[in-house]
Amino acid sequence: MGKIAFVFPGQGSQTVGMGESVIENNADAKSIFERADKRLGYSLSTIILNGPLDQLTLTTNAQPALLTTSIAILNCLEEAGIRADYTAGHSLGEYTALVAAGAIDFEDAVYAVHKRGEYMEEAVPNGEGTMAAVLGLDRDSLQEITKEITLSGHSVQLANLNCPGQIVISGTVKGVELASQKAKESGAKRVLPLQVSGPFHSELMKPAAEKFVQVLDEITVQDAKTPVIANVTAGAMHQSQDIKAKLIEQLYSPVLWEDSIVTMIEDGVDTFIEIGPGKVLSGLISKINRDVKTYSVQDIESCEKLISELSSN
Repeated sequence: MGKIAFVFPGQGSQTVGMGESVIENNADAKSIFERADKRLGYSLSTIILNGPLDQLTLTTNAQPALLTTSIAILNCLEEAGIRADYTAGHSLGEYTALVAAGAIDFEDAVYAVHKRGEYMEEAVPNGEGTMAAVLGLDRDSLQEITKEITLSGHSVQLANLNCPGQIVISGTVKGVELASQKAKESGAKRVLPLQVSGPFHSELMKPAAEKFVQVLDEITVQDAKTPVIANVTAGAMHQSQDIKAKLIEQLYSPVLWEDSIVTMIEDGVDTFIEIGPGKVLSGLISKINRDVKTYSVQDIESCEKLISELSSN
């Protein structure tokens, strides 16, 4: 076996009841949920385990909920001695990756992403910004389209470069609408509007980034013990000051997910373990490179199965 990377999902993967089987079977995992509640001053764990879904989906809850659940699942793997050579996360998942890499303490990360969600919600009035997935158009063509529409006065940018032929755009409702129309005219197979509460990873998030600087100054960010692949550069980040700078930039910059996976593969990673709810990242990685192994660990059953498989190799 070559190198192993732990990858962590972002917002949108949350489901009511996620992590339940893990905390029922692992006392340390359960304590992670309790620590999150204590740090935030309200029962996030109740919302995670019992819902309602509309409460869990709120950005201020979804972000700390996903981080908490993913870290609880990670705890089970680490207890079995499974370690990563790299960590990476999609958008919000980058914070989970930084916790896994020892750069941010869990409680600090829970607090930070709760505030991050709050500032993201506040940055653009509800209904004024949106996102859409563009399928089947290359990034250079789409970059030209978004640049042209933005220069015409309707802000829109590339937000998530997920895998070949799948790019998410983000901006004002009008900007995304015009770019979507032009993308179809330029050969995009499909354009899918996304049900999101704001134009994430666009320049419209700069007000959130300005506020978020203070939050990162409140918490302790250390040098990473394991290389973390940054969303904004698709390169490894180690040093605390670099990590803080990139987390600010990440709020209004595109997530270079495809490039990040390629970076890790080029450095010998052949096994990707997605830790947290859903299988979105595993699916994207398979579309980027079909030769690597992908595993999705989201409950106690999949965790035990992976431990057994890796132990026998």
